[in-house]
Order: sequence, then C-alpha cells, then structure tokens
Amino acid sequence: MSDLLKVTIDGKSIEVPQGTTILQAARLIGDKYPPAMCYYSSIKNTGGKCRVCLVKVTQGSEANPRPMPKLVASCLTKVEHGMVVENEASKEVIDARNGIVEFLLINHPLDCPICDQAGECDLQNLSFENGKGETRYEEERRKFEKIDIGPNVQLHMTRCILCYRCVYAAEQLTNQRVHGVINRGDVSEISTYIQQSIENDFSGNIIDVCPVGALTDKSYRFKQRVWFSKPYDAHRECPTCSGKTVVWKKGEDVIRVTARKNKFGEVEEFICNSCRFEHKSVKDWVIEGPRNMGDDSVISANKYELPVVSPAVLVDAKFVSE
Repeated sequence: MSDLLKVTIDGKSIEVPQGTTILQAARLIGDKYPPAMCYYSSIKNTGGKCRVCLVKVTQGSEANPRPMPKLVASCLTKVEHGMVVENEASKEVIDARNGIVEFLLINHPLDCPICDQAGECDLQNLSFENGKGETRYEEERRKFEKIDIGPNVQLHMTRCILCYRCVYAAEQLTNQRVHGVINRGDVSEISTYIQQSIENDFSGNIIDVCPVGALTDKSYRFKQRVWFSKPYDAHRECPTCSGKTVVWKKGEDVIRVTARKNKFGEVEEFICNSCRFEHKSVKDWVIEGPRNMGDDSVISANKYELPVVSPAVLVDAKFVSE
C-alpha cells in the first residue's frame, strides 16, 4: 500500500503524505484554499481558534465513506485516503465563513483609514470576500486601556482577534517571552506580565505574524500607506539572523524593513530586531531586486507610475461636472 493518501477538494484530487491536514492539501492544490487567521505553518500549536477555515467533509475516507456530521477545521483535520472535501463548492461552508467573519468584526473598530496594516491585513481581505456591508451589532464594543508593551511594538488591543500567533511565536523564537493572553472570555486581552517590556532580539517578528493591525511597527507608525512604497528583496551580513529581508522604499529612503513572506502570507525566515529597526539606510543593504507581492495584492496593483491622461478626457470630465 502506498504511503500517499488521496484527497479530493472541490473536485480536484491530490496525493499527500500521511499526517497532512486538509488545509495543507488545499494549499498544495493551489487553487481556492481555505483562509486561515490563526494557523501558521512554521509556528507550532497554532490553529483551531478562528474557525474561518471550516470545510465540509462529504466522504470521510475510502474505507468509511460516511460524511462527517459537522463542518471541521481544515487546519487541524488530517487527510484520510479517499476523503472528499468541499470548500468553495459548499454553500454551507460559505454561510458559516460569512458568519465567522461577522463575529470577528463585531468588536473590531473601523480603523482601516488610519491603520498601518491596511493594504496587507488578512482580516481586511477576508471581510472583502466574506464580510457584510453593515453590522447588526448594537451593543457597546469592547474597550481596553492603552498600554505600552515596549519601544518597538505598538499594541492596539481593540483590533486583536486573539489568534495567539504572537504568543506562540515569542515562545518558540526566544526563551524571553513576557507577554501572553490574560483574563478569560470576552475580557481576554494581550498584555505583558506586571507591565514588563518586550525587548528581546526577535520581538519584531510578532508584528509580521499578526494577521490584523493589533501589533504594528512603532518606527513606521503613520509614515506611509504601504501601497505607496516599493518593496525590494535585500540582504546583509548579520550575525544574529539570515539577514534576508524586504526593504520598503519611498524614493531613496528605507521607511521600514520586514521579513520575507511566502504566497500564504507566512514568514519564510524570521529576522532580528537589528535588521528590522536599526538599519534604515539603503547603504546598509544589498538590494536584490523588486519583491513580487502576488497578483492579488494591492501593493502589486500599484505600478508606482502616474497615469497618462489625455487632455481631451480632462475637458470632457470638466464639461460633465458642470
């Protein structure tokens, strides 16, 4: 018997090794895969919290073809041989996903016009696909006292969806984690223990793994809309990390530095704070070339060139406005 397991997702089949989850298999197929707001492949113990990756298993396996009675989290459910899964093909899945997005947005403030994460926010993208244009929520939204968690990272707790990515990332990248989730239920929040400061050498990576604008770069705060800057692959000799980054330029100025991410929005190699916060000059970096952000990115959609408009069009526009 082959060690590979066959799974069919929305009519497309693939063979994967044992232990592969439905979400991982869907990503390998590479078409419409379930979204994920808490799962992160390079961080252990993530997944199962946000529920936006729910899918419908219409056939459990070849040996036991009965469907699973409820929608399952694709990031945690392992593939069985002969399994048949519906993602985009299931109205039940889409309706459930729409409902989950509505829940995520219940307490989320309308900060997109001022949020530094706008343009590369997973929740923003998800709300465009599965969100509603209005809210049914009339109660008062959650409010939190503003706290300072360190010199490099800005915390906006009202935007947090409690995905736990930052907690697990800090725990696994360094043995100096000082923040976590305190309290329970609807009063849960990200905070530091007895108001300690997050200052370890890899603390900036919690910015990159955050799927929303809850954790942002203080050095980049309110400086520039991300789609007006140009991302370039760059590297430098660094004794602490690989030194492989993306530098974001505005003109000839480096306005921020981030880790490189794959097409799923996950960090390829985590970088140190020295690379991220202390090297903001073009002379500090070997520029490799423009970064490919993907065809569906608002950053790639901006070609950084002013459109050439015919004078006749301007005249017509003026005539219409009058």
